[in-house]
Amino acid sequence: MSRTIKVLLAEDQAMVREALAALLGLEEDIEVVAQVARGDEVLDAARAHGVDVALLDIEMPGATGIEAAALLHRELPSVKLVVLTTFGRPGYLRSAMESGADAFLVKDAPAAQLAEAVRKVLAGERVIDPTLAAAALAEGANPLTDREREILRAAADGSTNAELATALHLSQGTVRNYLSTAIQKLAVRNRTEAVQVARNKGWL
Repeated sequence: MSRTIKVLLAEDQAMVREALAALLGLEEDIEVVAQVARGDEVLDAARAHGVDVALLDIEMPGATGIEAAALLHRELPSVKLVVLTTFGRPGYLRSAMESGADAFLVKDAPAAQLAEAVRKVLAGERVIDPTLAAAALAEGANPLTDREREILRAAADGSTNAELATALHLSQGTVRNYLSTAIQKLAVRNRTEAVQVARNKGWL
């Protein structure tokens, strides 16, 4: 009999997390040994429970699933990483793969598909939802630089250029230039639209 695959589940919505854990728990060869609701709790939980595979939701407090994946990939490279998303945002696929993820699936995929993905990544395979892969290819690469993304993320709460400049240790003119370039690249009218478009495409 094959050994049990130890899984960590990171998802901030309790109902979704518990449902996923219950469904995966029905599989004879899979055991959910740890559950966390925050991205910044993933590494400690993975270490404490010696997990084989981590299932990571993208949107979590503390750290995103992609940030948690990158940290796990660096600190515990033997742990296989499955990133789950409810969003059809193709830019997330590229970010997830760059962070070291072994699989990228939609969260509402059938439980049997998730279980099979867990087995496949442990066997060294890469698993990507075909619909998300097609959308990512059609969308093309993220046109924003790291600095433009950083400034748009910071601007999402409505901060003024002066506030952004202070927070990011830049001059107001530099902030204004980065925002202007990002707005042009995204073919929108203002920073609010730029944030919205970049988020929708998974580029932030």
